[in-house]
Formats: sequence, structure tokens, C-alpha cells
Amino acid sequence: MSAPARDASRTGSTRVRASDSMDTGHLFTWVTERRGVEGFVEPRTAVSDVTLLLVAHDGEWTRRRVPSAKWAHDFCNKQHIPSYDAAVVGIPQRMRDYNRRKKLQGEA
Repeated sequence: MSAPARDASRTGSTRVRASDSMDTGHLFTWVTERRGVEGFVEPRTAVSDVTLLLVAHDGEWTRRRVPSAKWAHDFCNKQHIPSYDAAVVGIPQRMRDYNRRKKLQGEA
């Protein structure tokens, strides 16, 4: 049996990419270009670090790695958008509806 990984960017036998300035820049730009945005902070998993899922009023969404859950909530607070723990509240229906619409448009 191997010892637990000491590197914060490693979980189990899977390496995960840490967030970087490109992730942060994308989140800032995305929020400023859309309206009705809410943030959903997703916990670290075996294959991904903490992520911030941003969902606009129409269900359009983006997801990027972030340094921590606290960072994600602070980011949302500074942008004046509500943030939620996705593990508690789930993912909004409008995002699923948006994905369904996009899929149907692609099949047409």
C-alpha cells in the first residue's frame, strides 16, 4: 500500500491540473459578458480540484478550476453574484435545459 500523496495537485493515482491565471481570467471575462450569473462551487473529487461552475440567466455555463472553495465564494462576492455549494443545492435546471437545447440544435 502506498502512502498518501503529499502534493496538493495529486489525488490517488490521478494528477489533476491546478488552477492558473488563464482560469481566473476566463471567469472574470465570462461574468462581465453575461447577465444573471450565479456561481456553484463544486468540491474536489478524485479527478478534479475544486471548480467554480458559473451559470447565466439562460443556462449557458462555464466551469474552471479554482484555488479553493473559499476563493470561489470570495470571487462571487466580489463580482456581486450569488454563490452556492453545488454538493448541497445541486446544479440548476436551466443549465440542464440549456444543454438539452444545444444537443437538439446539433442534431437538427
